[in-house]
Amino acid sequence: LTAINTAAQEAGYLLSSISLDTAEHDTVVEAVDRLSAEGADGVIAIAPQLWVGHALADTRFDTPLVVLENGFDPETERLTGDSREGARKATEHLLGLGHRTVWHIAGPSGWTSADCRLSSWRSTLEAAGAPVPEPLFGDWSSDSGYHLGRRLTRRTDVTAVFVSNDQMALGVLHAFHEAGRSVPGEVSVVGYDDIPEAAHLLPPLTTVRTDFGEIGTQSLRLLLSRIDDSANPPHPQSRVPVDLVIRASSGPAPEN
Repeated sequence: LTAINTAAQEAGYLLSSISLDTAEHDTVVEAVDRLSAEGADGVIAIAPQLWVGHALADTRFDTPLVVLENGFDPETERLTGDSREGARKATEHLLGLGHRTVWHIAGPSGWTSADCRLSSWRSTLEAAGAPVPEPLFGDWSSDSGYHLGRRLTRRTDVTAVFVSNDQMALGVLHAFHEAGRSVPGEVSVVGYDDIPEAAHLLPPLTTVRTDFGEIGTQSLRLLLSRIDDSANPPHPQSRVPVDLVIRASSGPAPEN
């Protein structure tokens, strides 16, 4: 949002935002209708959940629209971080360290990024001929990571865990530390997002970095292109590249 606002001001636009307490169909449609009625030149919708994308697809308005994360209408510009590539890099990194397989703590089902990371994690293991453990599902919070991490501490065959966001990974690190399981000596942990605190955890967290500022800036640029040239067909979905940031929480598989 900060990057979108900065880019909008630089382009001579004011940013008006509506935050929804619920992502129900009617509230999404009402929000878009309200912005359109207020004379917005364009709309950027942050739609991390599948049903938000469905609701946006049902709206019928003439205002140019860019959707972040998810969109079902082929006439809509879509922009997202490359979750599939990020999950592949994280999983291959752990397999490359000699781990027999990689366990996964996923985000909530129905969230586009969580579903993409889950699918990519699974396909990467399958392509490598590695066993595919049953995934665990959290709610993005550190508490859920902690409780799911405690379940994993009871298994001696867990040596590598890919967690779908850094907040849950923080809870996982807490659980393994509490159980006396060394990270990365006994278990390697990789998160996702590279939140500012990731470099200062104990141990510093290996994670996938998403440049949210770049996503915001690009989304505004895409919207302005639609405003200036709405007659041309939209671009295909754009994905912002991600980077694997290797820190001390991941290491070689322990010797049997």
